[in-house]
Amino acid sequence: MAAAVHEDDEGLHADVDALADDIIAARDAQAGSRAAFRKLYDGYGPMVHAILLARAPATDVDDLVQEVFVVAWRRMGELRDAAAFGSWVASIARHRAVDAHRRRRPTEPLTEQHFRTPTLATADALAILQVIRKLPDAYREPLVMRFVQGMTGPEIAMRTGMTAGSVRVNLHRGVQLLRTRLADGEGSRSDG
Repeated sequence: MAAAVHEDDEGLHADVDALADDIIAARDAQAGSRAAFRKLYDGYGPMVHAILLARAPATDVDDLVQEVFVVAWRRMGELRDAAAFGSWVASIARHRAVDAHRRRRPTEPLTEQHFRTPTLATADALAILQVIRKLPDAYREPLVMRFVQGMTGPEIAMRTGMTAGSVRVNLHRGVQLLRTRLADGEGSRSDG
């Protein structure tokens, strides 16, 4: 039991150290350091990617991630609390996803690629992602961060500013709701 507590303490110290490093990086980026901003990009990029993947077409996500960080770089002076960088950049990502949805119009011509049958694994993954996108925000983003980006619960908590308990609850409830909806056939490929 004492070993488990000791391991938890080490994890907590690592999270605190990482957060302190992120605060320093955010302050340095506000002062104009591109290297510090790159560190923030490397650390928060997977979270931003997950938020966008939960809300926007997968084909647009990589471009939107870049847009989010360009906006963040330009607006670093507007960040009031360096410790809030994660929630601030997450908010920018959510707004970018909404903007992308508003401006997206189906204007691309159909090509042979549109008529190819996806592999079963790809089709299943896309069907599951569609169901996840219909879940409430509180579950949608943490699920994508966990299952697509491979982030741990403590990483999600640290990056988003949520408590570890909230992340655990949202992941648990989100998985339960996802299972229920998949069992009800909501994720079947025939749903379109």
